[in-house]
Amino acid sequence: MSAHPQQALAHAIRFLSIDAIVKAQEGHQGVPLGMAEIATALYTRHLKFNPAEPTWFDRDRVVLSNGHGSMLLYALLHLTGYPAFPLQEIQRFRELGSHCEGHPERNPAIGIEVTTGPLGQGIANALGMAVAEAYLNARFGNDLVNHFTYAFVGDGCLQEGVGQEMISLAGHLQLGKLVLLWDDNLITDDGSTALSISEDVAQRFRVAGWHVVEVDGHDTEAVSAALDAARADPRPSMLACRTVIAKGIARLQGQRGGHSGRLFAEDAQAARELLGWPHGPFEVPADVQQAWRAAGQRSQGEHAAWQARVAALPATERAEFERVMKGELPANWQQVLQNYKLQALKAPPAPSGIFISAEINDLLTPLLPERMVGCADLEAPTSHKRGLTAFTADDHSGSYVHCGVREHVMGSMANGMAAHGGVLPLSVTYLAFADYQRPAMRMAALMGLPVKFVFSHDSIGIGKNGPTHQPVEILASLRAMPNMWVMRPADAVEAAECWEAALAHTTGPVSLVFARQSLPLVRNTHSPGNLASRGGYVLHEAACGHRQVSLLATGSEVLLAVQAREQLEAAGIATAVVSLPCWELFSAQDAAYRQSVLGDCETGVRVGIEAAVRQGWDAYLGSDGGFVGMTGFGASGPADALYKLFNITPESVVAETQRLLKI
Repeated sequence: MSAHPQQALAHAIRFLSIDAIVKAQEGHQGVPLGMAEIATALYTRHLKFNPAEPTWFDRDRVVLSNGHGSMLLYALLHLTGYPAFPLQEIQRFRELGSHCEGHPERNPAIGIEVTTGPLGQGIANALGMAVAEAYLNARFGNDLVNHFTYAFVGDGCLQEGVGQEMISLAGHLQLGKLVLLWDDNLITDDGSTALSISEDVAQRFRVAGWHVVEVDGHDTEAVSAALDAARADPRPSMLACRTVIAKGIARLQGQRGGHSGRLFAEDAQAARELLGWPHGPFEVPADVQQAWRAAGQRSQGEHAAWQARVAALPATERAEFERVMKGELPANWQQVLQNYKLQALKAPPAPSGIFISAEINDLLTPLLPERMVGCADLEAPTSHKRGLTAFTADDHSGSYVHCGVREHVMGSMANGMAAHGGVLPLSVTYLAFADYQRPAMRMAALMGLPVKFVFSHDSIGIGKNGPTHQPVEILASLRAMPNMWVMRPADAVEAAECWEAALAHTTGPVSLVFARQSLPLVRNTHSPGNLASRGGYVLHEAACGHRQVSLLATGSEVLLAVQAREQLEAAGIATAVVSLPCWELFSAQDAAYRQSVLGDCETGVRVGIEAAVRQGWDAYLGSDGGFVGMTGFGASGPADALYKLFNITPESVVAETQRLLKI
């Protein structure tokens, strides 16, 4: 090697990144060029990983939170020998179909743990990974679960509000296996960081209970020593690595253009001369490549030893550990929910819709010890802590995480937990606060993560708290999100069925939306099948002749539809009630089934009923269909008074139906 061995390894990252960005004619060179030495220290001396088995459960997790610098990760995956990243993939950076996408897209099978790009999401995901590791370590022991979570971090991640939420909660929980590597280059896209902040960023971590080391980010030995110190400290660690953005590009290094300014072939050649790299584009000398591949094989012995420990477990313990690793549900898990449905038909309703969910959650506790609940300071009104102990700094065996009033990091943390694997995360808050964690919900949907977002206080039915807490528009906004199931059960029976469908769903998130007020039974007979799993079904067919009217409703308003049907049938109008607890599942049914449920709009009329805005309902009602719901924000007052004020009553449904029938 022409340079110090470690420096040559760092330069391999640097020049693969430069060449890929020049070829693509775009990219963000600041991160891979500025963090090359940091990444070299981590991957060649500290990281536990195996490119031949990217999903090894006890691997260290690496998150590129500053995801715009994606070439840093792709270069590392190529150099260390991940099969999905041959040189040809690096040469296809940012091309359609390449694994080297503009920002990393989650694909653990090829070495990418999470999708990153929206700044702050990645470090919050890393927090969730560290929580999952700590919980599983407490449950299964060091022989089976004992790994670190590392995150590459930029200034933007720490400026986003979710970043401060993460700093505070991680410090409070004392997650000693969480390590952030901060690219402290004093530059943002606009210019100097001094344009927008003046505080001592490292001090923010110290006062939150972190271990902080300030180090020269271009000194591989110093970074490695700092990593040694971080791994030995019981606190979460932040390594403030002072770097030069776009180091090696003389025209841009240390300047705002270093972030993503266009690179040209002349810049690449000048960098080669400046840094003494006499190799052509995409060329890594054999000795450097060999050293990197050796780094990628460092942990093979640890991997084999771990496999042997798993194989040596008693059969029952091994089966349970492997079940949890794979994210599989235990045998006969549905029976608990079937039993609950039967019991619900005999018992009085819970005093609150959300307490129905709490009852179900409580029944799942002994069955699903991998389930972890995060709640945003709403333990009492949501009640999802029954039978659970708290996950604390002193005891990581608890499965209930007090997230404080930090909805954003709670959602992003749940994503990290799901991405880590081995736990089944629930994120619990009021529906009106869904917008605080909406970026996390979008990322869960984009990544296909099986997070269960549980919401209470779903409508004007919350009453006197007023319009700030009455989420009239949020159901529509969540339904607009691709790959997000939105479930709004009408009673305890539907709640059990929605929970069953949600637990079985592994390729995306689910929003389970519950009322604050009580949900009297609308399903009075037992069905062994799961009617709600089809998204919509006929609750009551027309009794006095061929169906003239279809009343479509969700959640608490299904009862209003049932009451309106009684009046319409008494007047000789053949009326059916359709419950639509999950539009996404209903839209996935075949056309014949949907038609049979909704009724013929050519010979009858349809009326939608929901204490929310109409947006989205026309897909089922048609533009001429009737709707009884909200047209604006709510008000403060008793729930029953609000339903009357906004004309969401059985009488209003009857009047709307008569209007459409021209009676």
